[in-house]
Amino acid sequence: MTTVTTPAPVGGAERSPNRNRPGEKKRRTLVALARSAPLLPAVLLLAVFLFGPVVSSLYGSLTNASLSGSTATNVEFVGVKNYVDLFSDPDFPKAVLLTVVFLVASAILGQNVVGLGLSVLMQSANGVVRGVVRTIVVTAWVLPEIVASFAAYAFFHDGGTLNEMLGVFGIQGPNWLYTFPMFAVILANVWRGTAFSMLVYTAALNDVPPEITEAAEVDGATGWQRFRLVTVPMIRRSISTNLMLTTLQTLSVFALIFVMTGGGPGTDSTTLPLLAYQEAFKFGELGFGTAIATILLLVGALFSVFYIRALKPEVD
Repeated sequence: MTTVTTPAPVGGAERSPNRNRPGEKKRRTLVALARSAPLLPAVLLLAVFLFGPVVSSLYGSLTNASLSGSTATNVEFVGVKNYVDLFSDPDFPKAVLLTVVFLVASAILGQNVVGLGLSVLMQSANGVVRGVVRTIVVTAWVLPEIVASFAAYAFFHDGGTLNEMLGVFGIQGPNWLYTFPMFAVILANVWRGTAFSMLVYTAALNDVPPEITEAAEVDGATGWQRFRLVTVPMIRRSISTNLMLTTLQTLSVFALIFVMTGGGPGTDSTTLPLLAYQEAFKFGELGFGTAIATILLLVGALFSVFYIRALKPEVD
């Protein structure tokens, strides 16, 4: 009996008979478009309500628009003049530095570290303690921003709650909002936003399989080693996500600083959002203020790109 051997296809793999069928590529394209059709309304909404204001802001930053005078009605295109003037303004580098300090201290370090620390500590706390801590921390988060801002002002001002508490121990507290304005607004923002980080990290820690940490404990790992070598790598994506969200939120903080210090004394607590507001609405230079807001938008976009790259799935 003769055995007929079928020759192997070129390339070592059998090709699909439909792969080279005429019109197959066109059909797959039409199927992909049909599946994407339900996303069209969402894409249009994003284009109108997200990209529309961004384009409008970018164009406004290239004009000499103002709140009063001839340029209030006869707006002219001035190109990059606002940006040139901005980088020669002595207040701008100081505002950038204060924004970075405020961002790093209150969001990247403050809210994330305190939020993660509270989440870890509450893992071993009893139900009563967890309930009390969550209630206290979350209350600051659920308060309307303007209410939380006035509460922070009442706590830190010269005759406020903090100095009254220090007076009980015979300590004469300073005028925090005048002497240490950035310190006060940083603490207020940490108090205001820690709850969000705590909730994110609590959910992430609850998803860590206990058998993995138990195995590390059996192998002789200390509590710090288990946290650093086991827990943190397993919640890495939650950390990156939370860092991105708290960074973007902190970059846009305005009401808290405006109510507590107004950017003062002088410009000692003027971050980029406050500088943009002052230039646009206090001094009436809308184009100049919009240029500052556009730079702030670009900074937020850069941070977003960095964090999104950190969230990309690992390829084996």
